[in-house]
Amino acid sequence: MASDRFAVTGRREQLLSRRVVLLAGPSGSGKSRVARLAGCPSLNLDDFYYDADHPDLPLLTKSDRGFEGGAPLAVQIDWDDPGSWNAAEAVAAVDQLLQSGTAEVPRYDISRSARVGSHRVDLGDATCFVAEGVFGMEMAEHCRSAGVTVERLFLDRPRILVMILRFVRDLREHRKPLPMLVRRGLALYRADAGLRRRALAADFRMVGLRQALSVISGS
Repeated sequence: MASDRFAVTGRREQLLSRRVVLLAGPSGSGKSRVARLAGCPSLNLDDFYYDADHPDLPLLTKSDRGFEGGAPLAVQIDWDDPGSWNAAEAVAAVDQLLQSGTAEVPRYDISRSARVGSHRVDLGDATCFVAEGVFGMEMAEHCRSAGVTVERLFLDRPRILVMILRFVRDLREHRKPLPMLVRRGLALYRADAGLRRRALAADFRMVGLRQALSVISGS
Protein backbone atom coordinates (compact mmCIF):
# COMPACT_ATOMS: atom_id res chain seq x y z
CA MET A 1 0.00 0.00 0.00
CA ALA A 2 1.08 3.59 -0.67
CA SER A 3 0.63 4.51 2.99
CA ASP A 4 3.03 1.74 4.00
CA ARG A 5 5.63 2.95 1.50
CA PHE A 6 5.30 6.49 2.82
CA ALA A 7 5.67 5.22 6.39
CA VAL A 8 8.83 3.30 5.53
CA THR A 9 10.25 6.25 3.61
CA GLY A 10 9.45 8.62 6.46
CA ARG A 11 11.07 6.29 8.98
CA ARG A 12 14.24 6.05 6.86
CA GLU A 13 14.41 9.83 6.45
CA GLN A 14 13.99 10.23 10.21
CA LEU A 15 16.87 7.84 10.88
CA LEU A 16 19.21 9.40 8.34
CA SER A 17 18.45 12.91 9.64
CA ARG A 18 19.58 12.07 13.17
CA ARG A 19 22.56 13.93 14.57
CA VAL A 20 25.61 11.82 15.33
CA VAL A 21 27.70 13.51 18.01
CA LEU A 22 31.24 12.16 18.17
CA LEU A 23 32.69 12.87 21.61
CA ALA A 24 36.47 12.55 21.89
CA GLY A 25 38.85 13.40 24.71
CA PRO A 26 41.54 11.96 26.96
CA SER A 27 40.91 8.76 28.86
CA GLY A 28 39.19 9.70 32.11
CA SER A 29 37.96 13.11 30.96
CA GLY A 30 34.30 12.22 31.53
CA LYS A 31 33.08 11.19 28.07
CA SER A 32 30.97 8.31 29.38
CA ARG A 33 29.50 10.57 32.06
CA VAL A 34 28.48 13.13 29.44
CA ALA A 35 26.91 10.37 27.36
CA ARG A 36 24.89 9.16 30.38
CA LEU A 37 23.74 12.65 31.34
CA ALA A 38 22.92 13.75 27.80
CA GLY A 39 19.59 11.97 27.80
CA CYS A 40 20.02 10.37 24.38
CA PRO A 41 21.26 6.94 23.28
CA SER A 42 24.99 6.38 23.22
CA LEU A 43 27.51 4.06 21.62
CA ASN A 44 30.63 3.27 23.65
CA LEU A 45 33.44 3.06 21.11
CA ASP A 46 35.71 1.41 23.70
CA ASP A 47 33.54 -1.71 23.37
CA PHE A 48 35.21 -2.26 20.00
CA TYR A 49 38.65 -3.08 21.40
CA TYR A 50 40.09 -6.36 20.20
CA ASP A 51 40.51 -9.25 22.63
CA ALA A 52 44.03 -9.67 24.02
CA ASP A 53 44.54 -12.84 21.96
CA HIS A 54 43.82 -11.09 18.65
CA PRO A 55 46.82 -11.53 16.32
CA ASP A 56 49.26 -8.70 15.59
CA LEU A 57 48.16 -6.28 18.31
CA PRO A 58 50.60 -3.40 18.95
CA LEU A 59 52.96 -4.02 21.86
CA LEU A 60 54.52 -1.62 24.30
CA THR A 61 58.25 -1.08 24.08
CA LYS A 62 60.31 -2.62 26.85
CA SER A 63 60.92 0.81 28.40
CA ASP A 64 57.19 1.61 28.34
CA ARG A 65 56.35 -1.72 29.97
CA GLY A 66 58.77 -1.16 32.81
CA PHE A 67 59.74 -4.83 32.95
CA GLU A 68 61.61 -7.47 31.01
CA GLY A 69 59.80 -10.36 29.34
CA GLY A 70 57.46 -12.84 30.97
CA ALA A 71 54.50 -10.58 31.74
CA PRO A 72 50.96 -11.57 30.71
CA LEU A 73 50.16 -10.68 27.12
CA ALA A 74 47.38 -8.25 28.07
CA VAL A 75 49.92 -6.18 30.02
CA GLN A 76 52.33 -6.07 27.08
CA ILE A 77 49.74 -4.73 24.60
CA ASP A 78 49.62 -1.01 23.86
CA TRP A 79 45.93 -0.36 24.44
CA ASP A 80 46.39 3.34 23.62
CA ASP A 81 47.42 2.50 20.06
CA PRO A 82 44.51 2.64 17.57
CA GLY A 83 45.72 -0.70 16.22
CA SER A 84 44.23 -2.34 19.33
CA TRP A 85 40.76 -1.21 18.30
CA ASN A 86 38.40 -2.40 15.54
CA ALA A 87 37.59 0.83 13.70
CA ALA A 88 35.77 -0.87 10.83
CA GLU A 89 33.35 -2.61 13.18
CA ALA A 90 32.69 0.63 15.08
CA VAL A 91 31.90 2.55 11.87
CA ALA A 92 29.65 -0.30 10.73
CA ALA A 93 27.71 -0.03 14.00
CA VAL A 94 27.19 3.72 13.51
CA ASP A 95 26.03 3.12 9.95
CA GLN A 96 23.69 0.36 11.11
CA LEU A 97 22.16 2.69 13.70
CA LEU A 98 21.55 5.33 11.04
CA GLN A 99 20.11 2.80 8.60
CA SER A 100 17.84 0.84 10.94
CA GLY A 101 17.81 2.55 14.35
CA THR A 102 19.21 -0.50 16.16
CA ALA A 103 22.50 -2.36 16.30
CA GLU A 104 23.86 -5.35 18.19
CA VAL A 105 27.26 -4.30 19.52
CA PRO A 106 29.93 -5.96 21.67
CA ARG A 107 30.29 -5.50 25.41
CA TYR A 108 33.95 -5.25 26.42
CA ASP A 109 35.50 -5.85 29.85
CA ILE A 110 38.71 -3.83 30.10
CA SER A 111 39.84 -5.67 33.23
CA ARG A 112 39.74 -8.95 31.26
CA SER A 113 40.92 -7.42 27.97
CA ALA A 114 38.13 -9.36 26.29
CA ARG A 115 34.61 -9.15 25.00
CA VAL A 116 32.04 -10.59 27.39
CA GLY A 117 28.95 -10.70 25.21
CA SER A 118 26.90 -8.15 23.35
CA HIS A 119 24.01 -5.77 23.82
CA ARG A 120 21.53 -3.92 21.64
CA VAL A 121 21.61 -0.17 21.12
CA ASP A 122 18.15 1.11 20.19
CA LEU A 123 17.72 4.73 19.14
CA GLY A 124 13.95 4.67 19.49
CA ASP A 125 12.60 8.13 18.64
CA ALA A 126 15.76 9.97 19.71
CA THR A 127 16.86 12.80 17.43
CA CYS A 128 20.56 12.22 18.10
CA PHE A 129 23.00 9.76 19.58
CA VAL A 130 26.47 10.07 21.07
CA ALA A 131 29.44 7.94 20.00
CA GLU A 132 32.20 8.33 22.58
CA GLY A 133 35.60 6.81 23.23
CA VAL A 134 39.34 7.34 23.47
CA PHE A 135 39.74 6.81 19.72
CA GLY A 136 37.17 9.46 18.85
CA MET A 137 39.58 11.37 16.63
CA GLU A 138 40.46 8.26 14.65
CA MET A 139 36.73 7.50 14.43
CA ALA A 140 36.09 10.91 12.86
CA GLU A 141 38.42 10.17 9.98
CA HIS A 142 36.99 6.68 9.46
CA CYS A 143 33.45 8.13 9.43
CA ARG A 144 34.48 10.76 6.89
CA SER A 145 35.93 8.07 4.64
CA ALA A 146 32.69 6.08 4.97
CA GLY A 147 30.54 9.11 4.14
CA VAL A 148 29.04 9.37 7.65
CA THR A 149 28.57 12.94 8.88
CA VAL A 150 29.33 13.56 12.56
CA GLU A 151 29.52 16.55 14.89
CA ARG A 152 32.99 16.65 16.44
CA LEU A 153 33.32 17.53 20.13
CA PHE A 154 36.45 17.25 22.27
CA LEU A 155 35.97 17.19 26.04
CA ASP A 156 38.59 19.68 27.21
CA ARG A 157 39.21 19.67 30.98
CA PRO A 158 42.27 20.49 33.13
CA ARG A 159 44.99 17.87 32.60
CA ILE A 160 45.71 17.34 36.30
CA LEU A 161 41.99 16.81 37.00
CA VAL A 162 41.74 14.30 34.16
CA MET A 163 44.80 12.42 35.42
CA ILE A 164 43.30 12.13 38.93
CA LEU A 165 39.86 11.11 37.67
CA ARG A 166 41.40 8.52 35.36
CA PHE A 167 43.55 6.97 38.08
CA VAL A 168 40.68 6.80 40.59
CA ARG A 169 38.39 5.21 38.00
CA ASP A 170 40.97 2.67 36.86
CA LEU A 171 41.73 1.67 40.45
CA ARG A 172 38.04 1.37 41.33
CA GLU A 173 37.33 -0.79 38.29
CA HIS A 174 40.53 -2.88 38.63
CA ARG A 175 41.23 -2.19 34.95
CA LYS A 176 44.89 -3.21 34.94
CA PRO A 177 47.68 -4.03 37.43
CA LEU A 178 48.68 -1.06 39.60
CA PRO A 179 52.21 -0.60 38.16
CA MET A 180 50.74 -0.44 34.67
CA LEU A 181 48.10 2.08 35.76
CA VAL A 182 50.77 4.37 37.20
CA ARG A 183 53.00 4.17 34.12
CA ARG A 184 50.10 4.60 31.75
CA GLY A 185 48.62 7.46 33.75
CA LEU A 186 51.86 9.43 33.66
CA ALA A 187 52.36 8.71 29.96
CA LEU A 188 48.84 9.86 29.13
CA TYR A 189 49.27 13.00 31.23
CA ARG A 190 52.32 13.91 29.18
CA ALA A 191 50.49 13.12 25.95
CA ASP A 192 47.26 15.01 26.70
CA ALA A 193 48.49 18.39 25.44
CA GLY A 194 49.44 16.85 22.11
CA LEU A 195 46.06 15.14 21.94
CA ARG A 196 44.35 18.51 22.29
CA ARG A 197 46.45 20.01 19.50
CA ARG A 198 45.57 17.10 17.23
CA ALA A 199 41.88 17.59 17.99
CA LEU A 200 42.05 21.28 17.08
CA ALA A 201 43.82 20.41 13.84
CA ALA A 202 41.07 17.88 13.08
CA ASP A 203 38.32 20.52 13.51
CA PHE A 204 37.01 19.27 16.83
CA ARG A 205 35.16 21.82 18.95
CA MET A 206 36.63 22.25 22.44
CA VAL A 207 33.94 21.94 25.13
CA GLY A 208 33.73 21.59 28.88
CA LEU A 209 31.39 19.12 30.52
CA ARG A 210 28.42 21.47 30.83
CA GLN A 211 28.94 22.90 27.38
CA ALA A 212 29.09 19.40 25.92
CA LEU A 213 25.70 18.61 27.46
CA SER A 214 24.28 21.85 26.11
CA VAL A 215 25.55 21.20 22.58
CA ILE A 216 24.27 17.63 22.55
CA SER A 217 20.83 18.69 23.78
CA GLY A 218 20.74 21.42 21.13
CA SER A 219 20.07 24.17 23.66
